Amino acid sequence: MSSCKKNNPIENSLKNETFTKTEKEEIEAFFFIATANVSKSIISKSQIAQQKSSDFTIQELSKKIESNQNQLLQEVSKMANKKLIIITEINATHKRDLYDLIDATSADFNKTYLESITESLQEQIGLLESISKQTNDKAILKLVLQYLPEQYQILREMQRIKNEIN
Repeated sequence: MSSCKKNNPIENSLKNETFTKTEKEEIEAFFFIATANVSKSIISKSQIAQQKSSDFTIQELSKKIESNQNQLLQEVSKMANKKLIIITEINATHKRDLYDLIDATSADFNKTYLESITESLQEQIGLLESISKQTNDKAILKLVLQYLPEQYQILREMQRIKNEIN
């Protein structure tokens, strides 16, 4: 009976190590979740633009953005799964943006879409830049190197279209 009550020091140390998170892991988990949520938001906005915009340039750009974001989302999800991070929608703040897009009149839609997507892309760029400074994980850094230049390129393209519309 007394041997059953004894604590096994090896077992206890393994339990403590298993459930201990480091600050680095928390930062990476936040990055994966936040990036996935922003990507989902951008995908939804782009799908709305494809249906609602009458401007061919906006439709083509939104298809390009949707494709880019789907690829990013797949990669982020795959990396998160390898690290046993479950991506769920933590906040639904982007839903307000979606409702604004859905409710926008035909005349205001393109401007509303471009402004909304610009904000989301800037948020995503901020996340990519931030994680690149806070991690030394090679897979994450490779992801940043692959997608950050693309996001800047899309942002420049959006600015050009925005200037043409105004």
